[in-house]
Amino acid sequence: MTKQIRTVIVVIVAFVVLIIFADAIYVVSETNQVIITQFGEPIGEAITKPGLHVKTPFIQKANYFEKRWLEWDGDANQIVTKDKKYIWVDTYARWRISDPLGFFQRVRDERGAQSRLDDIIDGETRNAIANYDLFEIVRSTNREFAVSEEAAEILDVETTIQQVEMGREKITQIILERASKITSEFGIELRDVRIKRVNYVEEVQRKVFDRMIAERQRIAAKYRSEGDGKSAEIRGQKERELKRIQSEAYKTAQEIKGKADAQAVKIYADAYNLDAEFYQFMKTLETYRNILDKETWLFLSTRSEFLKYLDSTQK
Repeated sequence: MTKQIRTVIVVIVAFVVLIIFADAIYVVSETNQVIITQFGEPIGEAITKPGLHVKTPFIQKANYFEKRWLEWDGDANQIVTKDKKYIWVDTYARWRISDPLGFFQRVRDERGAQSRLDDIIDGETRNAIANYDLFEIVRSTNREFAVSEEAAEILDVETTIQQVEMGREKITQIILERASKITSEFGIELRDVRIKRVNYVEEVQRKVFDRMIAERQRIAAKYRSEGDGKSAEIRGQKERELKRIQSEAYKTAQEIKGKADAQAVKIYADAYNLDAEFYQFMKTLETYRNILDKETWLFLSTRSEFLKYLDSTQK
């Protein structure tokens, strides 16, 4: 056997040994736990200690599972409450694999676990919600809260102010306790279950929104009516004030005009008393200027006083 052939054989053997060694060694991290299976069947207990571990190559397989808390986010479900209110309830939960061997034997993987949790948590949520009125699901305490006049007209205040006996916190705790008894059989530990969202179904939502819109429109009409009334009152006050000012101004103007007319009459009288003939002459000329033009015709007697200063025959 030549040296070259021996080298090839050594390389092949080393490669095979490397493959076998690589398949025999597996790593467990701090966030993982492992179940070893042989031909699909689990062998021994779960391996949770971090580090390097050895298994039979090619025959045995390492199945990894999370140690950390995982999230479950369910779909919203339509549920009828005890007081016959149709609502959508959306829940979420935190869970982890507490018994890897039982988990592997019952649900195999996380996808199977999510499917199981859908059935368990949704079922227990439906049972719990159906046993309580809507206000118990919405509220957690009897804390007083202020309701405005407008909100009181829109909300069902009688329902809102009822005394809470259980509340959302205790209801979710009931769901958690009941669901945990079932999930433990699958190697699953539930940490927390919460109601993420509660809402009316679409048909009821539309009715509620229509009612809210109608109430808001009525309130807006009320405010507009009050505004129109206030506007009319302000306009009325303005008109009264304007008339008062105009009346006082007219009175003052008339007083000033009266005084001016009296002063003018006095001046005219004084001028008349100084020279009556000249005063008469000036007033007559003023009258001529005001009434006579090219198109004016007058039929007067020759003895008319109006012609006194136009008739050259009079002395």
